[in-house]
Amino acid sequence: MSNLLEYENKYYDLGYNYIIGLDEAGRGPMAGELVVAGVIFPKGFYDERIFDSKQLTAKKREAMYQIIVENALAYHIEVISVEDVDRLNVYSASQKGMEKCCQILKKEKMFALTDAMPLHDIEHLSIIKGDTLSMSIAAASILAKVTRDHLMIEYAKKYPQYGFEKHKGYVTKAHKEALAKYGPCPIHRKSFKPVQMVMKEQMSFDI
Repeated sequence: MSNLLEYENKYYDLGYNYIIGLDEAGRGPMAGELVVAGVIFPKGFYDERIFDSKQLTAKKREAMYQIIVENALAYHIEVISVEDVDRLNVYSASQKGMEKCCQILKKEKMFALTDAMPLHDIEHLSIIKGDTLSMSIAAASILAKVTRDHLMIEYAKKYPQYGFEKHKGYVTKAHKEALAKYGPCPIHRKSFKPVQMVMKEQMSFDI
């Protein structure tokens, strides 16, 4: 069996009954929500097609999303608002989102695996590049990524001038040019430097 279950099996062997994988999508963009997901699979479940969402095409991620939700024992997707990202900072918002997933999906003798994120008062292991090393984390990354992509495609209909359907809010040349031309819209993260710079320029121009 793949070593993508190495961590899951280790903690099952230590006596835990449930393993929850946690990951997020959207820490880097300057627009749009942060999405965090938690996934618990039945003990022994394995599907070799579930691995890091960044290594899958959009079409494959969509297909794997359905497989994950159909086979998961439980899952939860937490969407964190732009306002909360700005208020908390993106790291703390991601951490709080993962902790909330654990609270909502809480089961007896549950252990959490996270993608490089320490948690408060939750038994867990923070794994660097966890989405490439744990199937549970990889599954969470797919749920988070697909959910966030859908949100950004919807925002593209509301704010078509920014091209959200293409870059999903990430900092690209085209996105920076649109931001400079049109200014920020309500889903731009005002705590992010590229957005702050444009806002300052607008303020100085208004003065």
